[in-house]
Amino acid sequence: MYTTVQFIHSYWAYIVVFVVLIATINAIAGFMGNKEYGPKDFRLALFALITTHIQFLIGAVLYFVSPLGFQNIGNTGMGEIMKNSTFRLYAVEHPLIMILVAVFITIGYSKHKKKLVSKPKFKMLAIFYAIALVLLLSRIPWA
Repeated sequence: MYTTVQFIHSYWAYIVVFVVLIATINAIAGFMGNKEYGPKDFRLALFALITTHIQFLIGAVLYFVSPLGFQNIGNTGMGEIMKNSTFRLYAVEHPLIMILVAVFITIGYSKHKKKLVSKPKFKMLAIFYAIALVLLLSRIPWA
């Protein structure tokens, strides 16, 4: 089960990065270009939200079945986890930052829906999705 979930989590991450990147670029372009917010923009923002949340759920499952996640904390102890950069990345940093990514995407999406005109909608998406994208790229285990 572990290898299957890890495989899905690893390859779904490419979809998430691509979709969040496109949604962020679209939001920035819409804000800077004073474009009208349309159905395409709504769908991009929604698709970024959905793919991020699916990745979060897959990651939550992986955290509990992986030997580098929750099990490692129980077996090794938190003091040793914090001393080892690899253990710390997989058991603490990556999960915590990815939770923040999902939170920022969700907040941006929710706040943009409450705005009535295009420019503030794009502004909310651009701010929160850009923060989420930077956090996402900072804690991906590239190896």
